[in-house]
Amino acid sequence: MSKFPHMLKPLDLGFTTLRNRVVMGSMHTGLEEPGLPLIGTLFGGSLNKMAVYFAERAKGHVGLMVTGGIAPNHAGRVAPFAADLTTTKQAKLHKEVTSAVHNVGSGSKICMQILHAGRYAYHPQLVSSSPTKAPIGSYTPKELSSGEVRQTIADFAQCASLAREAGYDGVEVMGSEGYLLNQFIAAHVNQRVDEWGGSYENRIRLPLEIVRAIREKVGKDFIIIFRLSMLDLVEKGSDWSEVVTLAKELEKAGVTIINTGIGWHEARIPTIATCVPRAAFSWVTQKLKGEVSIPLVTTNRINMPSVAEQVLRDGHADMVSMARPFLADPHFIRKAEENKEDEINTCIACNQACLDHTFRAISASCLVNPFAGRETEYIKKPTDSIQKIAVVGAGPAGLAAATLMAERGHKVTLYDSAARIGGQFNMAKIIPGKEEFEETLRYFGRQIELTGVELVLNTRVSAKDLVAAKFDKVVLATGVVPRKIAFPGSDSPKVLSYIDVLLHKKDVGAKVAIIGAGGIGFDVAEFITHEAGHPSSSLSVEAFAKEWGIDTSISVRGGVKGLTPVKPTLGARKAVYLLQRKATNVGKGLGKTTGWIHRTTLRNKGVALMPGASYDKFDEQGLHITLTAKDGAKTKQVLDVDSVVICAGQEPLRELEAEIKAAGLAVHLIGGADEAGELDAKRAIDQATLLALKIENVSGKLKYSAPSSMANIMLGMMGKA
Repeated sequence: MSKFPHMLKPLDLGFTTLRNRVVMGSMHTGLEEPGLPLIGTLFGGSLNKMAVYFAERAKGHVGLMVTGGIAPNHAGRVAPFAADLTTTKQAKLHKEVTSAVHNVGSGSKICMQILHAGRYAYHPQLVSSSPTKAPIGSYTPKELSSGEVRQTIADFAQCASLAREAGYDGVEVMGSEGYLLNQFIAAHVNQRVDEWGGSYENRIRLPLEIVRAIREKVGKDFIIIFRLSMLDLVEKGSDWSEVVTLAKELEKAGVTIINTGIGWHEARIPTIATCVPRAAFSWVTQKLKGEVSIPLVTTNRINMPSVAEQVLRDGHADMVSMARPFLADPHFIRKAEENKEDEINTCIACNQACLDHTFRAISASCLVNPFAGRETEYIKKPTDSIQKIAVVGAGPAGLAAATLMAERGHKVTLYDSAARIGGQFNMAKIIPGKEEFEETLRYFGRQIELTGVELVLNTRVSAKDLVAAKFDKVVLATGVVPRKIAFPGSDSPKVLSYIDVLLHKKDVGAKVAIIGAGGIGFDVAEFITHEAGHPSSSLSVEAFAKEWGIDTSISVRGGVKGLTPVKPTLGARKAVYLLQRKATNVGKGLGKTTGWIHRTTLRNKGVALMPGASYDKFDEQGLHITLTAKDGAKTKQVLDVDSVVICAGQEPLRELEAEIKAAGLAVHLIGGADEAGELDAKRAIDQATLLALKIENVSGKLKYSAPSSMANIMLGMMGKA
């Protein structure tokens, strides 16, 4: 008997039936653009990578998949060479994708998302309802004339018709997240006084006419999903009565399914990052239940079958949408069907290899699953040359390498001096807002059991031990040690490392200076300012909504108008200073899509972010520093603190390497043992995966380079990189 009956129940749409209640939500992966990066269809091309990517998810039995956004015309493209669908020639390319999905035979269906970026486009030909530049935009858009609006409607309808011609089971019309249709719907952007602006009836005319035109063009037996912005999270967004009105009119216009959209991209409230509670916004969709008779999809931070089942059982929606969880594990649904939830590689919502990549023009992948988006490059095959391999270090890199090598047939022993697996992840998972990291350790723990890795804990293995055990190869994944910095007083017992604080729980006192404002520095600041006895807001929807100023009754416009967030505090601390050597903005090097969240959180708590700091000495008065401004001006300051926590980087821990090499054993370095830098689990797991796929054929140092942006790839092709 299934543990997830609501999630796995088929859904009859009248003209077709979905296998289950799960939608793989739209994600732009970079696979949508055929041919070479950045040149689209100029020289033909293929969508083979996209086809294999979606076929793998179809093998995992997801009910309905939605592609990344495809523009209906050139002006609507997200970037100059982003995908559009305007010709029969392009539609023929997409047949490779739809055929690949349907030929799997699992019953999985696939819809193409039609997305017009409007003022969010990253090219000078952008258009919108009104000529107002987006806060996150690069250009001011041109206001569409009434005739151009009519042409846009025709372009959407033609794009949908071409999608049907290409073999898609339907389309999703992107009407949320602040893209073009949202820019017409909400007065936040729409300042028009013609038939497309002013009254709400006029502002919703464009999406409704688009849906009517699509339905007329494609017929009745074709899925039309509308992604409706139910909670704009901007002050001049829609109010709830308007959302309900539009939903009802969309149903009349011919929409098959309404999907939930949460927040505009420019909204300063996190909606999908790991600090957001699981299923944090399903209550929004629930409010619309009963207002329309067509299926409703809820979304955002639903990352395990048990979470999806709870949402559906509680009547919050008819379906659930999960996007990034299918990057992390394409076989998510199949494992749920087999009651193997503990074998799912869970999305931890870090954004590091998916959204951060997308916004840097790098093809999306996944920190916990580097195979994602690279299915044609990372080929997993059983080994034809079984080797006896030791992996030293059970952090993320060691775990990934050991389990994959064992899965391929090698005999693997995994050593660690600690009492449990996880390495640096054991510190990450205790940071408020990073609780999901525990799921990765659960997953790897189960993989150790399934693949037959011999796990040896509480053992500091020596080169002599490895030689005596007659291993063919040794993989050093021993990680890093904190970098020490020297200044007068740095040898004081009140000067601590981040490991002292996070792992050994040493007391830091009421007033603390943190040296180093990379990811670790921010984590330490978050950790020491968390109020003991209170759950992290990432574990409570109510606490999260209060902290970020979200009206859960949706009685105000956009769910935020006029609300004052309940700011978090410093907890037990009286003062916390986060110091950075560089004179640039503190935390500038944090994640592209999540850095602003960390900076905002610490500022709201009252943490002092101090750039341009150099450290003169530490004594009974406190930490003496010199601050250098961007203009070069210097000022002296003494911070009255009880302790100093050093988060100034790491150094590789690879003391065994020389001895192992001297003994004649082949040794490979991965993760922090190879390259310390800022703690980088994405690089560590990716590098470990590449080594594990070819360990029997690698002699010498594995050639590894991090994924490059499309711009850099093009420059390299032209000999300019």
